[in-house]
Amino acid sequence: MDFHFHQDAIERLHANGLFRCLRRVEPDPHGHPGRVMIEGRSVILLSSNNYLGLADHPRIKEAAITAIRQYGFGSGASRLISGNAPPHEALEERIAQFKQTESALVFSTGYMANLGVLSCLIPSQGLLIADRLCHASLIDGCRMSGCRFRVFEHGDLDQLERMLAKRPADQPTLIVTDGVFSMDGDIAPLPNLVELAERHGAAVFVDDAHATGVIGKEGRGTLEHFGLKPGRVFQMGTLGKALGGFGAYVAGSRVLIDYLINKAKTFIYTTALPPAAAAAALAAFDLLREEPERRERLWQNRAYYADGLKSLGFDLLNSETPIIPIMIGDDRSAMTVSQRLLEAGVFAPAIRPPTVPKGTSRIRTTIMASHTREDLDRVLDSLGRIARSLRIL
Repeated sequence: MDFHFHQDAIERLHANGLFRCLRRVEPDPHGHPGRVMIEGRSVILLSSNNYLGLADHPRIKEAAITAIRQYGFGSGASRLISGNAPPHEALEERIAQFKQTESALVFSTGYMANLGVLSCLIPSQGLLIADRLCHASLIDGCRMSGCRFRVFEHGDLDQLERMLAKRPADQPTLIVTDGVFSMDGDIAPLPNLVELAERHGAAVFVDDAHATGVIGKEGRGTLEHFGLKPGRVFQMGTLGKALGGFGAYVAGSRVLIDYLINKAKTFIYTTALPPAAAAAALAAFDLLREEPERRERLWQNRAYYADGLKSLGFDLLNSETPIIPIMIGDDRSAMTVSQRLLEAGVFAPAIRPPTVPKGTSRIRTTIMASHTREDLDRVLDSLGRIARSLRIL
């Protein structure tokens, strides 16, 4: 069979400025924080979710190495067969303590957690309602559920309430949202969502991937940020962003976790997370508690960078977090800005459809605790010069 349509699709992507390719990223040989090597040059990394700079922390590396010596690398099976190791159980206990819930369950990735949980969380006669800007894994999980699925415009609480009011009163219903929206950097209006859910007999599922370790007094995420108790909120998060590792989790009641162990296919039918990854995550939680100055430095850097962008005349949309998008609009123009930035020593890829809606291509910049003021000044200077030369400002 001649799969010529593959080549046709690639050519269309090229023609529309939407073709993607992999770019090799290597550690900076001089150990400069917030920098990587690309094409033989040291450049400022402005696109990583390693918010606290923990990914290469010596204690995390040592925890992983120690676990490899004891358990080997791979788990060898799913956790329901023979892949369940002490580090998995210790990590779940730590996550439940951190999220202030009865229990927790570790998944291999955030995408798999969202697919697995949302596809089985409520009965097929139920209703799932998601914010339009939810991460793709949330949307896919809702579609896989077999439930009725509807989308409300980003942050439109009036539209959401109308949807809730129109449904049968006894229909199981779940409101789905990101805690921090990964492309816009704004925070979900969780208190309003919880209030609507309680008033209409629904529940809320929050993906706290970009909030875990970042927002809240102790980095516990969106609920802590707003002073909310878990209650009717199901919480999911990842270990591969601010915690610098790999994997994901769902936190909730003991009944919920027992149910997911028996029903979530992406947990049941996959090889368990390597014990070394679980051990690394445990070390990261220790560092999160012991080194709060990392989070403080992250937010100081965020404030400095955001103020600099505003002074230059950039519109930061509704960003409230270390995720700060620079809206360009046109796909090709966004690619041009990204390439000019790389030439200036700044790595910040263009984000284009289908990751973001058509006409909203952007440079998604993310700040880390490991960025220096010198780095940030260089980024701001480069962005200002490039935007003026392209008449974006």
